Amino acid sequence: MDRPSDAPRPAARREDIPGWFFRLDQEAFRHLLTTQSTAGTTGDVLELGSYLGRSAVLLGDHLRPGERLTVCDLFDSAAGDDDNAAEMTMSYRASLTRSGFEANYLAFHPELPTIVQAPTSVLADGRIPAGSCRFVHIDASHLYEHVAGDIEVARRALTEDGLVVLDDYRSEHTPGVSAAVWQAVFTGGLRPVLLTPMKFYGTWGDPEPVRRELLARDWRAEGFTVDEDTIAGRRVLRLNNAVPSAAPRSGPRQLLLDLLPPVATRAVRRALGTLRAVRG
Repeated sequence: MDRPSDAPRPAARREDIPGWFFRLDQEAFRHLLTTQSTAGTTGDVLELGSYLGRSAVLLGDHLRPGERLTVCDLFDSAAGDDDNAAEMTMSYRASLTRSGFEANYLAFHPELPTIVQAPTSVLADGRIPAGSCRFVHIDASHLYEHVAGDIEVARRALTEDGLVVLDDYRSEHTPGVSAAVWQAVFTGGLRPVLLTPMKFYGTWGDPEPVRRELLARDWRAEGFTVDEDTIAGRRVLRLNNAVPSAAPRSGPRQLLLDLLPPVATRAVRRALGTLRAVRG
C-alpha cells in the first residue's frame, strides 16, 4: 500500500529523528536497561513526554517478552491549561504530531507501544499498575506542578529498585523541573544515582548496585568522563562528554591571529570553523 502523500515521512536513521536525546544519555539508557535485563529485573517501561520518538525507539529496543512500553504525550491535542498550552506553543506545537511519532517508531519496530494521548496527569488514575515498571523516563511539561505530579506517578509505577530519569533538571529555562526534582530528593525519598548535563537518574530503592554497575564500565575509553560527588551525604555519579584537548596552533597562524585586529580575527576564526565543519 502506498503511503498517503500527506503522511509523515519516517526517519531513515535513528539519529534523524528530531529531538534532544543525545549520545551520552543514549549510552546511559542502554547500559542501565541492559543491566536490568542481565540481572533478571522484569517490568514494563513508561515514558511521559515522547515528542517524535527518539528516546521511545531506544526504549522499545530493550523490551523483553511480556513487557510493555507505554508512552503518554499530548501530541497534537489541546493542552489542559493555559500555562501548558503556552509552553507547548513556544517550544514544539508546530512540529509535534502523533502521526509523526508513530511513523518514526514503526520505522524501527513492528508494533506501536501503548499510546496515551492526554496530559500526563491522567496517569494518576491508576491505569499504570503500582509496582509494574522497571524504568520510567519523564520528559513532558517543564512546569513545577506537572513535574511533581509526574514524579509521583513514577514513584507509584516503579518496582522497588526501578529507575526514574528526568530530563532538563538543570537547564536555566526549566526551573520548575529543578524544583520538583530536588524536592523529591530532600523530602520524598528519591535517591540520586547518576547526573548528566541533561538528565537526572534516581531510584526510591537501593542506589548502590546501580552505581557499581555504572562504575564497572570503562566510560573513559569511550570518550566520556565519570566522577563522584556527594549531595547532603548521598553519593552520586556524574557522567559527561570528555573535552578534547585543543590542538596546538602552528606558529605562523597564531602569529597572524595575534597581529590582526579583533574584527578580522573573529572573521578568520569563523572561516576556519566553517572549513573544519565542511571537512567533517
